[in-house]
Amino acid sequence: LPGELNQPSDSDRLRRAGEDLLRRSRDVWHEEERHPAFEDILKSIAPDEARMLVLLLKEGPQPTVDVIVSNSKRVIAGGLSMVGGRASLRSPESMPTYLVNLSRLGLVWESDEPVKDLLRYQVVEAQPDVLEAARSVRRSKILRKSLHLTPFGVDFAVACFADFEDLVDRPQHETPDDVDPLRRVGD
Repeated sequence: LPGELNQPSDSDRLRRAGEDLLRRSRDVWHEEERHPAFEDILKSIAPDEARMLVLLLKEGPQPTVDVIVSNSKRVIAGGLSMVGGRASLRSPESMPTYLVNLSRLGLVWESDEPVKDLLRYQVVEAQPDVLEAARSVRRSKILRKSLHLTPFGVDFAVACFADFEDLVDRPQHETPDDVDPLRRVGD
């Protein structure tokens, strides 16, 4: 086809885009207001996931628990929390999927460390799903963990969802020690 001969190849387009990116990186007057991935991320999350991010931004790390078999590492139920209820999710049954997606996008991470106020775990541990998992085996143990925004997740939530009032005295999130982008929430 005659028109196709004048079309640049994919590799030519990629090369030009890469050269343009490097040119902008050398331009001391060019400033990026926000990360270019933020627009794509907004298209890749559900409204409920946005609610979760706002909750984490405004209220800080959230308590989560894993129910395991005592004297074992076998997880009966993992990542149980009150995040769905506290964020008023429309589809709380989709929480596991939401957490995988938000983790995949580099916005949240789960710490093996509990939140500072251990009293916050009382409500989580009294939930029917936690009690049911604990009673499903002869001897169970509850591991206290916490759900955090990553530094990238904080930047994203501030840029996309925060009002000026939200930025005053907002809770701080820990930074993951391993910074393993492949580690998923619940692993």
